[in-house]
Amino acid sequence: MKLKFTAVLAGATLSALASFAPAQAQTTECIAPSAPGGGWDFTCRTIGRILTDLDLVDGNVQVTNMPGGVGAVAFAMVDGERPGDENLIVATSTVGITQIAQGRYPAPLDAMRYIAMLGADVGVIAVDADSEYDDLAAVSEAMANDPASLVTAGSSGAGGWDHIRLLQVADAAGLEDLSALRWVQFDGGTDAVTQMMGGQVDVVSTDIGEIAGFIESGDIKVLAVLSDEPIPAFPDLPTAVSQGVDVTGYNWRGLYTGGDVSDEAYQQWVDRLETLYNSEEWQSAAKESGLIPIWRGGDEFTEYVQQQEEQMAKISREIGIIE
Repeated sequence: MKLKFTAVLAGATLSALASFAPAQAQTTECIAPSAPGGGWDFTCRTIGRILTDLDLVDGNVQVTNMPGGVGAVAFAMVDGERPGDENLIVATSTVGITQIAQGRYPAPLDAMRYIAMLGADVGVIAVDADSEYDDLAAVSEAMANDPASLVTAGSSGAGGWDHIRLLQVADAAGLEDLSALRWVQFDGGTDAVTQMMGGQVDVVSTDIGEIAGFIESGDIKVLAVLSDEPIPAFPDLPTAVSQGVDVTGYNWRGLYTGGDVSDEAYQQWVDRLETLYNSEEWQSAAKESGLIPIWRGGDEFTEYVQQQEEQMAKISREIGIIE
């Protein structure tokens, strides 16, 4: 009986101690809706690291890659399973908003709360290092005169932002039937470039931040940067504008969280990210990867995203992607 009583007492004591133990902090998670190596992956990993380095969150930030549907899979998961998770943030960009504008996501724009934009990536037109095309004029001529001879690709579907940017170049070159240009979608610029290096694709339209490593290694040639001016990270790369093609294409980088997250938690994320944006760590990391640092947060960012959805829908109707 004594042993039994001792065991019961010990169990009760452990139970009581457990009830007074501090609750373990939940891990902050950033979902990158793409395979490792892409722009969304860069957003999560870089922001996650700096959030930890600046003690803006407890512990390390868990990065989860969730490719599929150019962000649609992650969007659906957050909307259906974790709409109120205050420790969850998700990378998004112009590409994602374009998909929403075209009705390719399973829920509307306002299913999420848009936290902040921290920078903009710049679009590029690239070919394999051994490609016969050495400048934008050569590719433009091929697109205008024999579009079926080229297989082009990027990290968005037909009518997505990568595709639209290339179509703008093709349009400037004089291609009348934009639908004649063959387009293949991949889940990230890294995948598109890998296929191009394997001979499956001729031209890639994507963001410079997604393929910076391939540029540095010399595996690809960038025929045009779609920015007004040369970018600091790669100042020797020619812009389309400098080659007489008046086309620019910026892809901002930002984050959203679930639609049921409280106002208090949402504002805390806005404040954290603004602190991060103003840090030397972020400014350096952004510029080194080819990003142009730009801040929009909270209500201002939400309004910007809403306006961009309307603009993307208008462009998509003009090229016949949606009615």
